[in-house]
Amino acid sequence: MKTKILVLAMVLLLSFNMKAQGMPTYDNTNFISLVKQLLESGKQTAQMIKSVQFLKDAKESIEKVSSVVQQLRAVEEIAQNNQRLINVMQNDLQDILNSPYIKPEEVTRVAQSFDAIVQNSLDTVDFMGEILSSNNLKMSDAERAEVLKQKEKESREMVSNIQTKTKRYKDIISFRKMQDKINNRETEY
Repeated sequence: MKTKILVLAMVLLLSFNMKAQGMPTYDNTNFISLVKQLLESGKQTAQMIKSVQFLKDAKESIEKVSSVVQQLRAVEEIAQNNQRLINVMQNDLQDILNSPYIKPEEVTRVAQSFDAIVQNSLDTVDFMGEILSSNNLKMSDAERAEVLKQKEKESREMVSNIQTKTKRYKDIISFRKMQDKINNRETEY
């Protein structure tokens, strides 16, 4: 508003056709046209500043959403890995422990090795719940996403570890089964 008043004052002062010796005269229409252009340019600049601020705000919003999406993906991956663990525990571990080719003294060792993985999985779920819901942990979204990515990596390693253990015990059972067939075969000479 102040700039408009100043511009009007300048236009009024210059609109008086002051003619003096040695002082050039100006065409008022050109000057008014220049002032109008300057005002329009000022409006466009103000609009551009608003646009830049809008884009900055949009960028911040997108980054927040991106962080939340990363957290969600990490949580989904951890949940899927825990589901795989449950499936192994329900199916494969039961088959391993019920196999006649696993010795009684091995049952405890097998159960303990799987129990350690399950306990780690439960600890991860508890920790995740604490990170996602607790205000006691003053973390930014980026820090929370980083921690969840690390837990996601640990969860993948847990699945890999349990698959390796399951395969190893199944291979032991298969080997002992084959060995039993060889040792107990009937010979016809």
